[in-house]
Amino acid sequence: MIHQVQLYRLAECLVGLLFGLGLMLSGMTDPGKVIGFLDLLGNWDPSLALVMGGAILVGFFAFRIANRRETALFGASLRWPQNRQADKALVIGSLLFGAGWGLAGFCPGPALVSMADGQPKALIFVAAMLAGMLGFELMERFVHAPRRARFNEV
Repeated sequence: MIHQVQLYRLAECLVGLLFGLGLMLSGMTDPGKVIGFLDLLGNWDPSLALVMGGAILVGFFAFRIANRRETALFGASLRWPQNRQADKALVIGSLLFGAGWGLAGFCPGPALVSMADGQPKALIFVAAMLAGMLGFELMERFVHAPRRARFNEV
């Protein structure tokens, strides 16, 4: 018999494959498409806006349905974020994400798909992304967490 954890992993795999396929079919794994979208004063390519609009439309209805549920499809409890405030970390992170996206033409999902497709630029991007994630974790663990602990002691 299939265990619930195996069902979760199978669902995660299928959703990831569907997402990757959608990225490939829409051309979003091509950094030139992204850079063309961001080139407002040059040869602007609006196709990314159509892809984003389609994703927002699907997401809108999916979240409306999910908000009425108490459990996920396989029975796990749904936990929604409690913090709805835009803080300094969110704003700075968003700016860094946007700058990296504009400079490289990749964001994490398309970069992983492109890396699996053998694009060398994507491999460099993913390596840099992983280094940044590691740097964040190290800063959080060894710089920010001890500061917060000292602040809470006072």
